[in-house]
Amino acid sequence: MPKFKTPFVWASALSISLIASTALVADAHATTLMDLLRGGPGKSTERNAEKRPTLFGGSSSAAAPMLDGDPEPLPKVSGPRYYTYKTEAQRPIKIALPAVSAPAATDTDVTTGSVAPVSDVRAALAETKVLATDDVAKAVEAYYASGKPLIWVEGDAVTEKAKSAMSALAAAGDVGLDASDYLVSPPEATLAATDIDAQRRALARFELMLSAKVVAYVQDTVRGRIDPNKLSGYHDFKRKPVNLGPVLNMLRLSPDVAAYLRNRDPSSPQFAALKGELAKLRAEEASAGPSIVIASGTLLKPGNTSPELRNVVAALRKNGSEAMKATHAATLSAYVDGQDYTPELVAAVEDFQKEAGLKPDGVIGPATIRALVGHSNAEKISKLVIAMEQLRWLPADLGSRYVFINQPAYRVYYVNDGREQLSMRVVVGSRANQTYFFQDKIETVEVNPYWGVPQSIIVNEMLPKLRQDPTYLDRLGYEVSYKGRTVASSQVDWNSTHSVDVRQPPGGGNALGELKILFPNSHAIYMHDTPQKSFFQRDVRALSHGCVRLAEPRVMAAAVLGTSVEDVGREIAQGRNKAIPVKGDIPVYVSYFTAWPNKDGQVEFFDDVYGRDEHTMKAFEATTKARGAQG
Repeated sequence: MPKFKTPFVWASALSISLIASTALVADAHATTLMDLLRGGPGKSTERNAEKRPTLFGGSSSAAAPMLDGDPEPLPKVSGPRYYTYKTEAQRPIKIALPAVSAPAATDTDVTTGSVAPVSDVRAALAETKVLATDDVAKAVEAYYASGKPLIWVEGDAVTEKAKSAMSALAAAGDVGLDASDYLVSPPEATLAATDIDAQRRALARFELMLSAKVVAYVQDTVRGRIDPNKLSGYHDFKRKPVNLGPVLNMLRLSPDVAAYLRNRDPSSPQFAALKGELAKLRAEEASAGPSIVIASGTLLKPGNTSPELRNVVAALRKNGSEAMKATHAATLSAYVDGQDYTPELVAAVEDFQKEAGLKPDGVIGPATIRALVGHSNAEKISKLVIAMEQLRWLPADLGSRYVFINQPAYRVYYVNDGREQLSMRVVVGSRANQTYFFQDKIETVEVNPYWGVPQSIIVNEMLPKLRQDPTYLDRLGYEVSYKGRTVASSQVDWNSTHSVDVRQPPGGGNALGELKILFPNSHAIYMHDTPQKSFFQRDVRALSHGCVRLAEPRVMAAAVLGTSVEDVGREIAQGRNKAIPVKGDIPVYVSYFTAWPNKDGQVEFFDDVYGRDEHTMKAFEATTKARGAQG
């Protein structure tokens, strides 16, 4: 569904009608600037024109919809916005120790004065100030209040278990987290021989800090370190609950705390692919050679000449697939430094475009250049880290059967029995009308659908035109209702849209085409057909009002219904509006990943069409800064 944009057919007809109506008004009498500012031409004519009643208790003329006097200012419906990320508040961990009836335990003979008794270190926990988020603080408080032993401290030193935990936390970057978020400094060794009281406090702080950090790590690696809903109104997730209560006791009992922490990391094949690619790119980063640059603004068509051709060929040699390079080996090896874009080079570029999912026309423009030069290793690493965070927002297991829409890739994938069975091009929301990032469940396929025009389109796009001509919705075949009662659009006083609904009946020009696939959500987003088939030939397909338009809607409908394309066609051919329930549980992930593995496990990288990665990176920075402020 185009969430904020009028369909092309409707817009074309509307433009013609407005030109015609403007011409008629111009023939009748002159229009002044003041007339336009006051809502329409000829206010005095408006007063003398034949009046007709409206549903809002006023009246309007046959020539213009305005009441006497100035109209209400045109309203505007705004979309969601991006936020300045606010980190989760931290508070002091408050340790309430249980009463101790037994004599104070020590790890060595305390008469030497060189070792702080365990009971002294435990008592110092209550005096130690360590900040943590509320969930983490509660888990730490519960463990020590239960009277269980210290985990990380023994005698005057940290334990081997503590060293193993610190080593595991230092490797947090391997799974897309920031190791500095979990940094804990061990007590200085010199304290043991100098100041027993200082030693006691330092050991207590270390014990408490490391406990807080390992609990925070477990929470972060399961659900992500930032709250996506605080990034923008376009993110809509229920944060995963993470049971932190048993974590510290499990770590105390575990013979291998590093293995325990690693086992809490995501284990899906998608995460494994992202993790593997991250390790590979970081290893390559140190030895990466100079990048290939094709001058911005280059547009090279078959038969043209350009000095940038040398960079194009260099990019083909470096970033083309082995199959493409083998097919065009003679051409690529024979090229020296020419500027002529020959048919042989065009054929090589076309094959490269085909493999990159671009239109194979041999034209080297912005999209092909991006595919040729790719992203730098540093850019790719950032995309991978963000993708690993975003994957944590989704279920640990996406399921054996699901639909996955990746907006930056402009594609949708249908997975069944854990394997990708089909994929197709999609059109997603424009930058001004962005598609949300959320998950839901597919429930219905509706054939020959009505298009219920969203209030945002009624207000932002239709209302200004309706004030000029209140009859055009009638003429274009749209259905208008007021408080549930069908009325003519000419009966409505368009100074307001309160209680007014507009919908477009099924038909060849319907904005939703033949069918729509519904997963009811508060954002009114779904997948659907469209009469604007030419949009799918574009490489950049952020063109809709927010909904997801399908290149092959019958194929996707057949997949989710578990039937054939022919059966779907027969339902459409009947011409009736019909809702067909989808059987089974089919999750749909309306996602946003600029790095994502394909069906072969190879990670692909995409442009950040909405600029969301930057907001995520800023949230990472804010989170790390907040966690480092211990006061």
